[in-house]
Amino acid sequence: MTKIKSNQTNEPVWSEINVHSRLPQELKVLDEIAYNLWWVWNYDAKELFASIDRELWSKNENNPVQLLQSLSYARLDEITKDEKLMANVNSVYANFQAYMNEPFNPTIPSVAYFSMEYGLTNILKIYSGGLGILAGDYIKEASDIRADLTAVGFLYRYGYFTQTLSIDGQQIANYEAQHFDQLPITQVMDENGEPLVLEIPYNLFTVYANVWVVNVGRIKLYLMDTDVEKNSEWDRAITAQLYGGDNENRLKQEYLLGVGGILLLNKLGIKKQVYHCNEGHAALINAQRLVDHIQEDHLNFNQAMEVVRASALYTCHTPVPAGHDYFEEPLFQKYLGHFPDKLGITWSEFIDMGRTNPGSSEKFSMSVFALNTCQEANGVSFLHGEVSKKMFAPIWKGYFAQESHVGYVTNGVHMPTWTSSEWRKCYETYFDDTFYNDQSNPTIWEKIYQVDDEVIWDVRMSLKNRLVRYIRDSFKDNWLKNQGDPSKVVSILDKINPNALLIGFGRRFATYKRAHLLFTDLERLGKIVNNPNYPVQFIFTGKAHPADGGGQGLIKHIVEISRRPEFLGKIIFLENYDMRLAKRLVSGVDIWLNTPTRPLEASGTSGEKAEMNGVLNISVLDGWWYEGYREGAGWALTDKRTYENQQFQDQLDAATIYSMLENEVIPLYYAKNSKGYSPEWIQSIKNSFAQIAPHYTTKRMFDDYIQRFYNVLANRSSEITANGFQKAKELAAWKEEVSQHWNEIEVVSIDQERKSNRGVEVGDTISATVVLDKHKLQGEIGLELVQVQNDPDTNVELIKVYPATLDKTAGSKGYFTLQIKVTQAGTFKYGIRIYPSNKALPHRMDFAHVKWITI
Repeated sequence: MTKIKSNQTNEPVWSEINVHSRLPQELKVLDEIAYNLWWVWNYDAKELFASIDRELWSKNENNPVQLLQSLSYARLDEITKDEKLMANVNSVYANFQAYMNEPFNPTIPSVAYFSMEYGLTNILKIYSGGLGILAGDYIKEASDIRADLTAVGFLYRYGYFTQTLSIDGQQIANYEAQHFDQLPITQVMDENGEPLVLEIPYNLFTVYANVWVVNVGRIKLYLMDTDVEKNSEWDRAITAQLYGGDNENRLKQEYLLGVGGILLLNKLGIKKQVYHCNEGHAALINAQRLVDHIQEDHLNFNQAMEVVRASALYTCHTPVPAGHDYFEEPLFQKYLGHFPDKLGITWSEFIDMGRTNPGSSEKFSMSVFALNTCQEANGVSFLHGEVSKKMFAPIWKGYFAQESHVGYVTNGVHMPTWTSSEWRKCYETYFDDTFYNDQSNPTIWEKIYQVDDEVIWDVRMSLKNRLVRYIRDSFKDNWLKNQGDPSKVVSILDKINPNALLIGFGRRFATYKRAHLLFTDLERLGKIVNNPNYPVQFIFTGKAHPADGGGQGLIKHIVEISRRPEFLGKIIFLENYDMRLAKRLVSGVDIWLNTPTRPLEASGTSGEKAEMNGVLNISVLDGWWYEGYREGAGWALTDKRTYENQQFQDQLDAATIYSMLENEVIPLYYAKNSKGYSPEWIQSIKNSFAQIAPHYTTKRMFDDYIQRFYNVLANRSSEITANGFQKAKELAAWKEEVSQHWNEIEVVSIDQERKSNRGVEVGDTISATVVLDKHKLQGEIGLELVQVQNDPDTNVELIKVYPATLDKTAGSKGYFTLQIKVTQAGTFKYGIRIYPSNKALPHRMDFAHVKWITI
């Protein structure tokens, strides 16, 4: 007999089912609003969702899609019977409809915009930092000004990491999968109602991508997602993480963004006037565009290049060469080895398009490829534009950095997104009705001077209290887990003081950001934060890239210092810096601190966000603050270096910050009147609003792009492509002819009028006649004298260029005259430069042939 077992069972097998609420007909409009990120920058819409169920709204991290999916039948019934709430629903929906029904502005050129990341809202994790936040703000502004823009990017399964800290302050990177069905995104379907699957041909294999769309007001953002069963395990991971994986996966991502992005627009039937690469990551859009024009319009490579260049813009956000993407030739050939045949050129010619020195063994640079295939390029602040000219000057070796066509547009921030609702209500009360449509108009902002000081102070204190509540509510549980001693956590929470001078520092923890600067002299810092009469508290936050050991070490160092008895509750580090925390911080502190190593801050926008909320900046004169600083509206550390040794420079800058705090900032803040605030501090806030804020919105930024680049490109593209690409063909033929015969140019004679033995003096005129023989070269050429001076930093500094006059031609010979008025004393060098001359060229860098001749 076999004994009966009293307990016999296998492991349970579970199937998952998602049960979502079904909205009544009266509430269907809420779904429409939830699936359009218009709600992100409209506080009435956010308040509407919060009022439906505040506990659920908070639990779901302010995600309206999840909120609506989670509502009980009983609550839905209550909402439909709540007349006041339903009236609010209908009011918000009416505002949304009125906004959406306005057509695109036909005077703004249409744009296709490509970026690896977009920071639109904390619930859509397709961003990591400043580049993404900038891109998100930009397409929101495009919506507001009714620009016909289509954006392309990736839908990452894991996005960027969520940051926690270990008990010893070490950063822990947690990658949490996004649940696409709970996000404000919609999968794109084909004409048969099936999911649209994009096929992207890599070299020797194909990658498949699902396509999703995010409605950002009036703008469509299309996102590619390779987590598709038809893909291999390796290819499914292409869109797994933002900036994840090795260099090979990075190349696969950038191929997908560029080549795949254009194929996606083609499949959707979308054509634009301007193609805008937001960083070099997207440069390969031009490789695919070249193929399209060759295959569809039957152009040759040189003709197609004229067409592609004429409509392409590259925006660089990186101030140092090491920050750009480079790929070894074997790896690059592995994925793009099939492109030369499509383009009708050799492999060497193709890869040389990404090399500063063609014919060398350099790695392929995405940025160099972008510069060679885009007519226009820009940095993201004035200073960064100047740095970029120098950084990219070696590409066009016949010209100096000062002559470069690389321009700039200083970054801005989307004011409705980053301005607190308290300040927006203040603006709406005291500013013109046209304010939001004309927010970069300084005249409107000057009305802030008419606002009573107490109103300004009340808003500031309201926001400081909100920040303190947010910290206490959001970080208590994590701190109890990670900091070991509950009594210390309670002590920290109790010590956060909204009446103290609060100083914020929030950004990516790269070493050049110098987060450590404040901790150079701990004794002096201790005296500042422990003055009982003038309390000061510092709040730090930021993530370091998982591969950046130095940045992670900085975070650990700051956390360790914050736990010392003299700094407990006075220096606070908040983990997991995201858009939600950023908005609380840039609106809730009194001072925003920024201490980059000059000139490594391309722009920076966190300080601009602070400006929109009456928060004053202390920053090195770098990036946007180099242009934005106004005396009496913030504080600045000089843009000049005193020491070449960075450690000495850090010590000097730290001492300057301490002195600034001790002698200027803290006394000004605490010069309080009987009403509890400092009138001088309020005046500084008003100055920052009136004199700085209007110049750093995305409204001004987008206007600059239109005026400086989009209009230029749209007009030129129209000319180049008209009449069956006639001008493109003519220009390509001219360049081919000039290139073929360029080395045949012969200097027949140079006759220079010389002064007597006394030499050259200021006021003299130097004359020279140059005779050139072009031989078989048919195109026009120009000649000019270039004056330079020795410079210890750059070898030679360009002083002036003197164009020659073409007096006459005789057969293939040209007779040029140079007349130079000497206006400056000193020791100079000069040379004569020959260049191809054609009024159809947009600038010299477009066809940078140069021949220097011996004088």
